[in-house]
Amino acid sequence: MPGVVEPETGLVFYELSHEWGHDVPMQPGFDEVRVYRSSTHAKNGVMAQRIRMVMHSGTHVNAPRHMIQTGIGVGEIALDRFFGSGVVVRIPKQRWELVTAADLEAATPAIEPEDIVVIDTGWHAKFSDSIEYFGRSPGLSKDAAEWLVKKGVKLVAVDTPQVDHPLATSLGPHRNGPQMKRIAREYEVATGRSALGDFPEWNAAHRVLLAAGIPTIENAGGDLSEVSGKRCTFHAMPWNFEGGDACAIRFVAILDPAGSFRLAAGA
Repeated sequence: MPGVVEPETGLVFYELSHEWGHDVPMQPGFDEVRVYRSSTHAKNGVMAQRIRMVMHSGTHVNAPRHMIQTGIGVGEIALDRFFGSGVVVRIPKQRWELVTAADLEAATPAIEPEDIVVIDTGWHAKFSDSIEYFGRSPGLSKDAAEWLVKKGVKLVAVDTPQVDHPLATSLGPHRNGPQMKRIAREYEVATGRSALGDFPEWNAAHRVLLAAGIPTIENAGGDLSEVSGKRCTFHAMPWNFEGGDACAIRFVAILDPAGSFRLAAGA
């Protein structure tokens, strides 16, 4: 699907968010998003809705506060971290594979300091309330996170439900888990290796990024494939939520084919 062209400027906008709302696929262990109408057109002539949700729903940004006790919240993150140039790097991964530092080093376009980095594993195409999407997804290795910190990027987005491999999270045999009881055994049968042996640390990659002050976006999707392999300008503003651990966002990539606005042409 092509992006949306703004007729006055020629800028092309691409949706990188999954559709959000009632029945959005949720991380196992989290309550469902509940949307209900407290005022209706039929009764009051006006629509007003209430929402009850975990902030980690749909396409969302995580602040350092999410995993780092002394970290800043969503509303305290500098605005320029959510807007600017960066890359969508295509790193295809299959069930339970890891995105490594070597993958990032070899990725094209090249990742530069101060980039917003969006990692397209292809997993966004599986977005659904399913064991496959949440429990068998790829994730970042700890060395990949350390590589991104050393490179000096300013935001990292993934098209998976969590930054880390699911067996390095509470979905597997770690703190508060397992939230998905079958996946550790499935992994061990499929690989002949121990889940805890392969993933001894809890959320290692995510904690490395957040401890360095790098916000993360999970569940990137939408038209991501349309800009995969391109350098883009990104916009992902969250709420001004002081102390917030996370926030649902509208995530957008922008291309400037004519180069009139000094935004990335996507070439």
